[in-house]
Order: sequence, then C-alpha cells, then structure tokens
Amino acid sequence: MVPDLLDQLRATFDPETGVAYDERFQQIRNANLLVLDDLGTENSTAWASEKLFQIINHRYNEQLPTVITSNAKLDRIEDRIVSRMLDSRLSRYVFLDAEDYRVRGFSRSNGQR
Repeated sequence: MVPDLLDQLRATFDPETGVAYDERFQQIRNANLLVLDDLGTENSTAWASEKLFQIINHRYNEQLPTVITSNAKLDRIEDRIVSRMLDSRLSRYVFLDAEDYRVRGFSRSNGQR
C-alpha cells in the first residue's frame, strides 16, 4: 500500500534502520515492477506528494512498468500524477465499477449485514 511504502521510505531517516534513504529511494524508483496499491489513501503532506510524484514521474520517463490501484476519484489525486497515469501512449486505464467487497451487504442505517 502507498501509505506503507511512504512509511518505509520515511523510516530510512533513522540511522538505526541500516538502509540509507538514497539507496531505498533508488530501489523503489527502479524496481522491475512497482505496484502502488491504494493511491490516494496516504496523508497528503507536501513531502509525501513530492516523493510520490518523483517516483511516478521517474518511472513514467523511464517507461518502467507500474501498476496503480485506487478507490479515490481522479480529482482527489494530484493533476501531475493523473496526467502520467492517463497518458494513453504508455498507460492502460481500467475502471471497475464495483461495490467494496469488504462491506457488501452491510447497512449503515442499522449497523448490520
């Protein structure tokens, strides 16, 4: 998940982790395949937004395979990221109109299934 990825990257600022920030950032940016699950669920701090953009932009420029999943509407994701996600020369956008399987059959009004 994107929030977990950002947490792992943030943790490298602690010298006791044994992994340098630059090393981990390069591993993420250059992975053979990167899956960014649940984009849009991260805390949208300036740091998180910038790191995500740097990762996605690098992978876009290098044409590295990246899978991005999200339940967020595209207007909640930064325009500069959406533009790379929707470039039809390099991307395939698949919209799944489906109910959240985790809450299927749950009624908010009475709190029961």
